[in-house]
Amino acid sequence: MSAESTVFIVDDDEAVRESLQALVETEGYAVQAFDSARGFLDGFASPDIGCLVVDVRMPDMGGLELQAELVARGNGLPVIVVTGHGDVPLAVQAMKAGAVDFIEKPYNDQQLLDTIARALDMARNRQSQSSFAQEARERVASLTPREAQVLEHLVAGRANKVIAYELGISPRTIEIHRAHVMEKMQARSLSDLVRMALEAGVRTPE
Repeated sequence: MSAESTVFIVDDDEAVRESLQALVETEGYAVQAFDSARGFLDGFASPDIGCLVVDVRMPDMGGLELQAELVARGNGLPVIVVTGHGDVPLAVQAMKAGAVDFIEKPYNDQQLLDTIARALDMARNRQSQSSFAQEARERVASLTPREAQVLEHLVAGRANKVIAYELGISPRTIEIHRAHVMEKMQARSLSDLVRMALEAGVRTPE
């Protein structure tokens, strides 16, 4: 329940759209409602935290096509598909394509709100993961070329003596570089360092 969370509703049925918007707003979420998938794509601005509730069957572009378009654009907005009883196979198809869940009409209000809450939690987790990866990349970028080499070897699980041999420098120098790497990466342990390095996309040497 947070004003920073935006729920996008896409449904061509005005009565359904307005009823759903009123329900979601009672939970304190910001809501943006659209009467078509095209309208949504034209007016959509990616929020910090959000999810999409979309009807699977609509004129011009249905829920599955909209979901595919978001994926093609690299947008990870969690999707909840609303479907009629006969459209369950389509909903399953949406789930296989990454939708959070599907809700059958007529839906239970609390079930829908619970699903929206779960989708927003997923969005928060993704944002947190994305922020962590960005921070990790920035820390890796602060390393000197030699420190970056040492990091790559550490991620590969190599001991200081092996790294020293591979790089043609003394074990003592490796220890100094390693200490600098730990400090710049703000790593509390080797496992912490490895986790950040992998998140940042550091590759291990051959």
